[in-house]
Amino acid sequence: MVGMRFAAPPVGDLRFRAPRDPPRTNGTQSAAQFRATCLGSYVGFGLEDPQEDCLFVNVFTPSNATTNSKLPVWFYIQGGGYSGNTNANYNGTEVVMKSGYGVILVNMNYRVGAFGFLASEKVRRDGDLNVGLLDQRKAMQWVQKYIHLFGGDPNHVVIHGASAGAGSIAYHLTAYNGRNENLFAGAISESTFFPTHRTVPEMEFQFARFAHNVSCPNDANVMPCLRSKDLATLQSADYYQPFPGRQNAPDWYFLPVVDGTFSPDLLYNLLAQGRFVKVPLLTGHDTDEGNGFAANAATNADFLSFLLDNYPNLTPAQIGRINATYPLLPPLPLHAEWFPSAAAAYGDSTFKCPSNYLASTMSAYFSPNRVWNYHYNVLDLTDQAFGSAVPHTAETPAIFGPGSVDCGDCSYTTYNAPIVPVVMSYFISFVRDLDPNPGRLEGSPYWGSFGRGAGRRLRVEINGTGMEGVGEDQRRKCEMWRGFAQTMEQ
Repeated sequence: MVGMRFAAPPVGDLRFRAPRDPPRTNGTQSAAQFRATCLGSYVGFGLEDPQEDCLFVNVFTPSNATTNSKLPVWFYIQGGGYSGNTNANYNGTEVVMKSGYGVILVNMNYRVGAFGFLASEKVRRDGDLNVGLLDQRKAMQWVQKYIHLFGGDPNHVVIHGASAGAGSIAYHLTAYNGRNENLFAGAISESTFFPTHRTVPEMEFQFARFAHNVSCPNDANVMPCLRSKDLATLQSADYYQPFPGRQNAPDWYFLPVVDGTFSPDLLYNLLAQGRFVKVPLLTGHDTDEGNGFAANAATNADFLSFLLDNYPNLTPAQIGRINATYPLLPPLPLHAEWFPSAAAAYGDSTFKCPSNYLASTMSAYFSPNRVWNYHYNVLDLTDQAFGSAVPHTAETPAIFGPGSVDCGDCSYTTYNAPIVPVVMSYFISFVRDLDPNPGRLEGSPYWGSFGRGAGRRLRVEINGTGMEGVGEDQRRKCEMWRGFAQTMEQ
């Protein structure tokens, strides 16, 4: 069933507020088609009919499931940089079938851009902060209440996110200082996304800009004014602008903030101190994580400027160390001279190292034998021709099946097709058994746990899947980025 409400429409007085229960209605409602995705900074970015009334959930379940089936539940949170619902409405039919009709897949929409992450003390006083993350939490609570009606087991829910969805996994693990509300029994974090994570006072400039751009006074009446504006007016201000003191807009602009409750501290601090829910974890990243986001830097100055556009509080000493760590690299097709260095630095800082840190802290505070890490290295020849052979979240068509994520005649239907059952079986096994090995495809290698220290991971590639170490070079770079976290996240 698809297109079911899990929360009231976040419109009118509910705009910029935490999600509420949906209104009760009489009669039968259709659950036969996907509903609108949420408005954000990416209107028109491959999305169909984005609307403000968008808090819908989809459930894919075996047709013979009953309220007594108690099937494991796979709860997927889409990505999109907290700016758009860009991985919306994946079809879960194939993973349900390939699981032997032994799992249920759930996915949902959440508010993004200014509608989901507008931050100010004025929002706190007359609304709620981080409502996009609270939407996700509300959908998890909906699952706890209703998934048994679809044959699911509310005590066996595995949450999974990609990119911003994976960053969201980190937020839910650390929510309320790691308070366990028994919403999930395991977690999958695919290309964990850690952009800036600022406090509310640090984002007042953004709120003031937004209010000014829609002609609302930034005073005690600002929230009623914002709620009175039509969608076109609000949407006109939902775009990226440079951080103060910078000339170019960052890659990501409206983002989750430290709110003191749901998000009580910087993610790196919460993880370092073990303030998170301890559950089995599967996490990993792709070889060319940063290539789709880095500026096409022609000079060393362009490279450094790109870093400061995204992380404006980096100090001169930190910039100098980054410059030494990422010297000029071999060229990539169709890109300027310093693009490879920018892509490598951004991929490590924003995706690879957060994924590795999530694995290492879960291993240290929970169990080194219940954490699994991967490095995805399945090359796409078309992407390689454009300088990014294994781009960000490239494994998604292999996880859900190429037909389920609308990848058309992509490489997973031709020369990379053999990797699909390998990857899908590992992920289904983790959802079902909280371990990727019991249900792995026959002949696939045993996926060893991350362990302690630098860690080990599964390298996934055609005719070469097997275990490898994280590597001294990667470990050294990630230690550097972790040391910069206090300034990078601000």
